[in-house]
Amino acid sequence: MTPNQTVTVFGAYGHTGRFVVSELLRRGLTPLLSGRDPDQLNVFGNAHPQLEVRAAAVADPASLDLAISGAAAVINCAGPFLDTATPLIEAALRARIHYLDVTAEQPAALAAFERFNDAARDAGIVIAPALGFYGGLGDLLATAAMGDWAAADEILIAVALDSWQPTLGTRLTGKRNSGRRFIFSDNKLEFLADPPPTRTWDFPPPFGTQDVVSLPLTEIITISSHLKVPEIRSFMNLAPLTDLRNPATPEPTAADESGRSAQVFLMDVIARRGSEERRATARGRDIYAITAPIIVEATRRILDGRFTRTGVAAAGEIFDGRDFLESLAAEHLSFEV
Repeated sequence: MTPNQTVTVFGAYGHTGRFVVSELLRRGLTPLLSGRDPDQLNVFGNAHPQLEVRAAAVADPASLDLAISGAAAVINCAGPFLDTATPLIEAALRARIHYLDVTAEQPAALAAFERFNDAARDAGIVIAPALGFYGGLGDLLATAAMGDWAAADEILIAVALDSWQPTLGTRLTGKRNSGRRFIFSDNKLEFLADPPPTRTWDFPPPFGTQDVVSLPLTEIITISSHLKVPEIRSFMNLAPLTDLRNPATPEPTAADESGRSAQVFLMDVIARRGSEERRATARGRDIYAITAPIIVEATRRILDGRFTRTGVAAAGEIFDGRDFLESLAAEHLSFEV
C-alpha cells in the first residue's frame, strides 16, 4: 500500500509557501493548497488547476479540520506564527497528522515544545516547529558540528547575508513579535541584554571578517531542546539588518526561473568543548527559497518513517543532521564540517 503523499500547505500563496508547493511537486508529493485569504488562494490555485484549494480561518477550527482532511501532514508557512501555529497544531492533533512549520518566532516555537509534546506522542505524530533557514538549518548544523560529542561547553551561530529584501510577511511578523528575545545561558533561557552584545566574526569566504550583533531566533529554542550545551548564542552581520530596518527596502525579486533572489547567505556554527572546536558551515542563495527544500526533506523523511521519535522535536533530534545536510548539498547549498 502506497503511503499517503498529500500535504496541506497553509499559507500556500505566500512567498515562502510558493517555494514549498513547488518543492513538494518536484519531490512527487501532492500539495493541498490552503490559507486565510480566499482571493489570493484562488488566484494561486488557478495557476495549479490540478491541485485542490481549501480556504480556512485560524479562528474557525472546523475550517482547519477541513483544510487538512485527507492529508498526511500539514506545513504551516503562514505567519505571524503566534497567531497560526497553535490552532493548526491543535487541528493536526485532532486529525493525528504530522505538523511542521517555518517559524523564526521564538515564542511560537517555545509554546509548541512546552504545550504539545505529550499530546503529540499520544497521537503518534511529529510536531516539528522552525524547520526553515532560521531554526532548522542552525539546529542541523549544530548537530553536525557536535558529531559524536555527547556534550559541549558552547555553541555559537553566526549568519552573514549580503543583503536582505524582506517579504511583507517578515515585516508583519516583526511588528507582531515585539517581545524580548531569548538566549540560552547557564542551561536556561534568559532575556537578551539591551543593547544586544556585538563582536567580530571571521566568516569563511566570501564574507571574511564582519561586525556582528546578537540576534537570537528559533535556533536558540530548537538547539537547547536536545543538545547538552549550557551556552548558545547567535549573531548576524550588520548590513542585512540595515536593509530590514529601512521601510524603503523592496521585497525580494527573482533572479532566475526558480524564483530565487540573488541574495547570498552563509551560516557558520562553532561547537566548543574545552580547547577543541568543531565548525559546520552552509552557503547558498536566498534564505526564503532554501527553507523549502529543508522543510520538504523533513516532511519526506517523516512520511517515510525515517525519524527517531514522535512528539515535539527539533530537526537535529529526529534526523541525522549530517546526513540531512548532505542530502541538501546535492542541489541546494554547499555544506562542510
